[in-house]
Amino acid sequence: MADKKGRVTGIGGIFFKSKNPKEQRNWYSQHLGLVTNDHGSLFEFRDAKDPDKKSYLQWSPFEEDTKYFEPSQREFMINYRVENMVELINQLKADGVTVCDEIEEFEYGKFVHILDPEGNKIELWEPVDQSFTDTHAEGDTTK
Repeated sequence: MADKKGRVTGIGGIFFKSKNPKEQRNWYSQHLGLVTNDHGSLFEFRDAKDPDKKSYLQWSPFEEDTKYFEPSQREFMINYRVENMVELINQLKADGVTVCDEIEEFEYGKFVHILDPEGNKIELWEPVDQSFTDTHAEGDTTK
């Protein structure tokens, strides 16, 4: 098995442009049972290596005119969960991958954006899942 340090370990989020994000959130809640909030839906799952540990994936419709996906012109952006962000970014830079910004750190993890060969913006996230576990009550996430 390949060492996953400094590589993608899973999906962290699915983001897409919408004509009416609030309507989208409501539709998905009403018809598909997503537990939604102003940001979308936080999906809770268990870590395969440690089933007692909760992990999270963010599903979010964005305003149609959002600048957050730039410089990509796509209607979507995928967030990938990674380990060892600093090592990964150093390797990606050495490989000639376009890194759009500097690593930003928040209580819920580190983030940075890159571009794939077709110009799709990708968000990389080294999560601190415990911050979501601490701030979300039971029933506050989609399971």
